[in-house]
Amino acid sequence: MNDMSTPPRAKKPSAQEMELVKKFLNDTTLFLGPDPEIMQNHDLMPRSAEEEEAIGAVSEPHVVAKIRDRIQAGCDEGYEMVEQMGAAPGAKWGDVITGVYSASGDLAIASAGGVLIFSALVHHPIKFIIKNWINEPTVGVRDGDGFIHNDSRYGNVHNTDQSMILPIFHEGRLVCWVASTVHEGENGAIEPGGMPSMAESPSDEGLKMSPFKVVENYQIKRDILTFLQNSVREPKLQYEDMKVKLFACLRIKQRIEETLKTDGPEALISTLRLTMEQVRAEVKRRISEWPDMTVRTYIMQDSTLRENCLVKINCRLTKAGDRLIFDFRGSAPEFTNRATNTIVAGLKGMLAQVFLCYVWPDLPRGQAAFAPIEVITDPHSIVNCSYDAPNSQSLMSIFTGFTAGQHAVAKFLYSCPEKFTKVHAPTFNMINTFIWGGVSQHGETLGNLCADLNGMGAGATVDRDGEHALAPIFATMADIGEQELNEEEVPFLQLVSKKMTRDAIAPGKYRGGQGYTMMVATKDSEQWGFMTVCQGAKFPPLQGLFGGYACGAYPLSKVQGVDVYDVLLNEPEKFKHSIEEIMNEQPFEGATYSTHHMGMGFEISKRGELFMISQGAGAGYGDLLERDPEGVIRDIEEGLISAPVAERLYKVVFDHATLAIDWDATAKARAAERKARIARSVPYADFVKSWSKPVPPAHIQYFGCWGDEVDTLYMGGVGASRKANEPKPNYMAHPKDVRIAELEARLKAAGAWGNEKQ
Repeated sequence: MNDMSTPPRAKKPSAQEMELVKKFLNDTTLFLGPDPEIMQNHDLMPRSAEEEEAIGAVSEPHVVAKIRDRIQAGCDEGYEMVEQMGAAPGAKWGDVITGVYSASGDLAIASAGGVLIFSALVHHPIKFIIKNWINEPTVGVRDGDGFIHNDSRYGNVHNTDQSMILPIFHEGRLVCWVASTVHEGENGAIEPGGMPSMAESPSDEGLKMSPFKVVENYQIKRDILTFLQNSVREPKLQYEDMKVKLFACLRIKQRIEETLKTDGPEALISTLRLTMEQVRAEVKRRISEWPDMTVRTYIMQDSTLRENCLVKINCRLTKAGDRLIFDFRGSAPEFTNRATNTIVAGLKGMLAQVFLCYVWPDLPRGQAAFAPIEVITDPHSIVNCSYDAPNSQSLMSIFTGFTAGQHAVAKFLYSCPEKFTKVHAPTFNMINTFIWGGVSQHGETLGNLCADLNGMGAGATVDRDGEHALAPIFATMADIGEQELNEEEVPFLQLVSKKMTRDAIAPGKYRGGQGYTMMVATKDSEQWGFMTVCQGAKFPPLQGLFGGYACGAYPLSKVQGVDVYDVLLNEPEKFKHSIEEIMNEQPFEGATYSTHHMGMGFEISKRGELFMISQGAGAGYGDLLERDPEGVIRDIEEGLISAPVAERLYKVVFDHATLAIDWDATAKARAAERKARIARSVPYADFVKSWSKPVPPAHIQYFGCWGDEVDTLYMGGVGASRKANEPKPNYMAHPKDVRIAELEARLKAAGAWGNEKQ
């Protein structure tokens, strides 16, 4: 007979024993990796007892407004310091932000200019410091300390961005934090410039700085500095910008101390907390005025930067009451060995940028503007990748995620009774620029990028055309730089720069703003090369709005086997100032002309070889047949569109010599086109039957859900898929191996393979 007696109940451990267990676990922690509890949460921390007490003491609105404006001015002053003194190209053209954070680590007030995406990101490393280093006896957080950080897995966009973080104390009490973040560029990755598209693991992506102390007594520690300089290609850049960020933080600290002296710590703490809570409440109020509905949209990436394929960013935006939910389930699975993945915090940062710049630009800049908005993703997806996946090219996914959000939000704004900005078609979303690196004409090893990425064409609005090459989606007050100044430091020239690219358009009733042509050629170095790291050479990376069209597809063009500097000296008339003319007319005898997708890995260039790209256009708004014919003619006169293309697209009839409009003929041509549309059309149900297929096409590598079946994610095609909630590896073959296999197959088919032993 079995003994069915109850075993003795285990003794409940005492508080002292539990404390000993906790101490043991803390003392024997192997590795303080990225903290999911911190990284998955973008909401504000709960009110602390100190904040509660401070609000009880100081909450008069005029006092709060006065202090907030003073701190805002301090942040803007720090921003200007970094922009004026920074060495990195990113610092010089505004890829910067400064901010003041609560004692709990939430960003309360950020600089008005700069990269507002950081507003939803830099609080993560501060919270890591608070959780792990404040009470750590070997580290600690004291007055005069400063921490550095760049690893996106601990909270940032990508590893090119470096933050300097300082705690601010008052009479021994931690009252807030200040931080400055800059896109530094070079970080020691496998390709120069900091954004390696060839990275196949995080180990290829250069410096990965978890938050650690680099400043004591307001002095940069020389041993740590030397280590960092030894880890990158530009030691001078690393040192100079660490100093610049530190002194910008110290200037903001000075402004905070002035406030502490005049108004006291309670007033400061109350202002930071009330600013965040009031912004958060106002966001929920504004959301509540939107119509309750759901909008579905998606954006397609056309490459991993190493191979052509279709990669889906799927977005479903739902508003119910005061809840706004971005649902990105169904987006492509993460790529195990490609760098176009993003940590979900990066996606949230770009979505915050949608609201801070395009929806509610009147709100104070800070974390609270996005805090109440919810984001849902699949685990290990391209928009919420694991910490083991590379993400140095996260811009590819966060920018297309931004566009999906911008496209969806515009449809809510259209129906919203009170608008705080105009309804806006998507702005161009790729960093069409050259990343460069090598040995300069001065013998220095460099690696960074051109500021041309800041000239993204703006989308059209409800009542006007988009602005040309206005600003990037991540920094609406940034600069496109002066190439002539850059040429004093680098051994190449932009032979064509800031010239609008004809016919690179996004038509509509109001057309998108256009981008410009960039032609570069190495001149004074035999060790210099270029990269291009963007998508959209095969398939546009955005969508038009309400009948407007997306932009065109923009390839990379090369002319090799020529020295254009010799041409300019001896036969200058042969040099053309547009990609269109050079590629069509091929004016240089004996040269090789080729086009490529825009994911070119780092490639050494020879003197005088041409590398040519174009910045992209923003999306169009409304039916292009409703465009004012005079606007079409104006675009022709300004060289934005050619007469044949304008006539074909817009159905405008005019004299090609005088550009005089034939109004009657135009009305007839447009009426005929509307009838032709009807003739081409079919009932919606019939269209769905012919258009909608049960699975992706077999001849295309496709990644993501198909249709609305978000539970299944394809991993290259019909034969490979996974359940959305069951992650598994998604490896891509090396492009060279793919090419070798193709050539071997051709040799075998031609009977030229020989008798190779198996």
